[in-house]
Amino acid sequence: MDCAPLDSLPGYRRRFIITPSLHCVRSDLEDDYHCMGVAVHHEGRIATRIEPVMARAPWTTCPGAVAELIATFTGVALDAFAERGAKQHNCTHLHDLAVLAAAHAHDRAPLVYDILVSDPVEGRRSAEIRRDGTLLLFLREAGGRMVEPDAATGLALDGLRPWIDSLEPALREPARLLRWGALVAHGRTVPWERQSDARRMRPGSCYTFQPARMAEARRIGAIRDFSRGAQPLAGYKPFPSAEQIV
Repeated sequence: MDCAPLDSLPGYRRRFIITPSLHCVRSDLEDDYHCMGVAVHHEGRIATRIEPVMARAPWTTCPGAVAELIATFTGVALDAFAERGAKQHNCTHLHDLAVLAAAHAHDRAPLVYDILVSDPVEGRRSAEIRRDGTLLLFLREAGGRMVEPDAATGLALDGLRPWIDSLEPALREPARLLRWGALVAHGRTVPWERQSDARRMRPGSCYTFQPARMAEARRIGAIRDFSRGAQPLAGYKPFPSAEQIV
């Protein structure tokens, strides 16, 4: 298995930045296909206002998910976001950002997650997640099954729940983000004509792929390759700067 530093290999990159302040926490995301953020305004325990922003999304129907997210989480207790459900009726990425924001609403400093996934070579891939630049978890895959770490050996990406549940609680959030990032990274290997045809997608898997919208969804949005040197979220400021908790 090629264990070269992932920074030096072509592949998928995804960055999250979670920024807490006194009565608002924002969570931003950028990767090859998406650039978006969610600000969750709260009074300490309850979300009083949800403010999603989509700067770059892959389908013409995606912007409609902004209203869905607002309806899903407005008035919900921050500690109930993860159990709120309705993820497949939302943009799954905005939904993840809202859940992340709620989980870190009372943190005392910003948090950065970076996900790196190498492009497959002879069916082999490596993926890792870093928090504030420090490696937390990694996965090595061959032929669609994990070969590292030992606790995940033999599992497929969509069957990693036993491995995630076996981790200490502080690592389960990054493990879920790593799994989802590695799944999204498969888009780099899908021919454009296939990934641009909504009729080939799994019905009901997200806001855009609900049956009522699939027929009208059209592919838009630039695809960026951040493994060529650019940094996700560099210079991205969709929301006014808020005073950081000190």
